[in-house]
Amino acid sequence: MCVLCGESVMQIHWTDRKIESNGNGSAVVVGQYQRSRQRDRHHRTRVTNKILRYYGLTLEDWTGSKYVLRDKKGRTEIIHDLGALWPAAEKIVGRPLDPLDPLLIGHLLSNQRQ
Repeated sequence: MCVLCGESVMQIHWTDRKIESNGNGSAVVVGQYQRSRQRDRHHRTRVTNKILRYYGLTLEDWTGSKYVLRDKKGRTEIIHDLGALWPAAEKIVGRPLDPLDPLLIGHLLSNQRQ
């Protein structure tokens, strides 16, 4: 049970799962490969921030179980997993966001070249 939010952490979202390399494809349960999962989670947060920066948003990992999404004005959303990220970002920004927006893709490509 999470003391701060009063929720049980029962399942790991598919974006946080690490598949065993033994070839059987079974998912790992909570607690196994924690260091590797945390490293992957931080990597996903860095990559996601490259996209969110275009909209003036930032994403932070919160204790390895949730994320905090913020804008420059201080508006904040706590999200449980990356599956809830896009709707929360749209709520903070106040308009629909298109991940295939040509301007966003151009921005990402130009930052990649630098």
